[in-house]
Amino acid sequence: MRAASTAIIDTHAAIQDVVLHRRQTRTPNSALKMYFRLAKRVLLETDKRLVAKFVWLMGVKGLRAVQLHKRRLKRGEFYPPFLYISVINSCNLRCQGCWVDVAAQQEKIDVEAMDRLIGESKRMGNSFFGILGGEPFMHSELLEILGNHRDCYFQVFTNGQFITDDVARQLREIGNVTPLVSIEGNEIVSDQRRGGPGEVYSKSMEGIQNCLKHKLLTGVCTSLCQTNFDDLLTEKWVDRLIEMGVFYTWFHIYRVVGPEPNGQLALTPEQQRKARQFVVDMRARKPIAIIDAYYDADGQALCPAATGFTHHVSPYGDIEPCPVIQLATESIHDDRPLQQTFNESSFLREFRETAASHTRGCVVLERPDLLVELAERHGARDTTVRGQSIAELQALQSRPSQYSPGQEIPEKSWAYWLLKKYCFNDFGVYGKHFSEEKWKRPTAGTRV
Repeated sequence: MRAASTAIIDTHAAIQDVVLHRRQTRTPNSALKMYFRLAKRVLLETDKRLVAKFVWLMGVKGLRAVQLHKRRLKRGEFYPPFLYISVINSCNLRCQGCWVDVAAQQEKIDVEAMDRLIGESKRMGNSFFGILGGEPFMHSELLEILGNHRDCYFQVFTNGQFITDDVARQLREIGNVTPLVSIEGNEIVSDQRRGGPGEVYSKSMEGIQNCLKHKLLTGVCTSLCQTNFDDLLTEKWVDRLIEMGVFYTWFHIYRVVGPEPNGQLALTPEQQRKARQFVVDMRARKPIAIIDAYYDADGQALCPAATGFTHHVSPYGDIEPCPVIQLATESIHDDRPLQQTFNESSFLREFRETAASHTRGCVVLERPDLLVELAERHGARDTTVRGQSIAELQALQSRPSQYSPGQEIPEKSWAYWLLKKYCFNDFGVYGKHFSEEKWKRPTAGTRV
């Protein structure tokens, strides 16, 4: 009865918030028409079994995972409700700015370790996982892993080139996977950005077509940088994705990290604000879902790792703050339960507090020096094969990230606003830790 009463109260509060938000933003009729168009796409262009699995496993159970996370925080406990897992280091491409040791001897998380990792997370209420690489589909047992956990939902970040017709057919049969295929520019830019042997763009597009042929809920992502900003951050590109049958897109911001950071590709603060405005506008107009991981409902910047929403597991089993911070003091292979590992890790806890104290943006871009100091205090190991992660952080310059105080762009779409307000926010972290006095306004090309 108590749970039912709480649910009714939460639902009533959510409805009141939506009504208030719509009054404040005056959602136009065009936005309502957009929602109907999106619903029509779902009804006519999809496999309804896959939609049902998405709604239940990622939607309902994903929301439950966030609520359980909030309850743990109130009790002073911690376990992230969402995990990124890099299942393999190998990749067939050599992308500019990549931080993964893709050319090193292949290392992957085996089936037994993945089953244990996912199983322990499920017992904590988690149901949604991001699968990364390297190239995840180079993991020979990936489909077996996904099939072993049909009560979970997986988003696989991939270049799409290993998604053959048969692989797409198997993914449809498993039913709990959404492929997120990266497209980094046109034919020429894709070859330049991704260091492939040629035809990078066409091979990735072929993988997308195989996914769409088998009615998978397919996404396309782009790491926005100087060479693709004008070509892909456009209404024309979004319209093309819709025409193809793609159901969501994700515009990342290029991170200047790794052994060859390529700082010349980084976006300016103005470009980052333009990207944010574009995403907010398109969400209210286009029948396609558009993801971001940098802002809350009111346009306040945040970092999912600093807020504790997610952490990352490397192909070697190292538990890292996020994929681009290749430092760790714990591993999934340690001889203790993951619940205990996450809850007792002083390294991860101090990372969250340090990052949240100094910026609402990306600590890697703005204050790489803090990560070096953190690693030294905790004796964190370098999780790379190349053994240069500390030196790479020391060589980085302070750069602007998504945090731009006074220039917040709130959500126009009431659906996104509501979802973020209750499920993707800072969980009180910045209110507890952030200090304007500690924040140093970064300027591209400056040392810290």
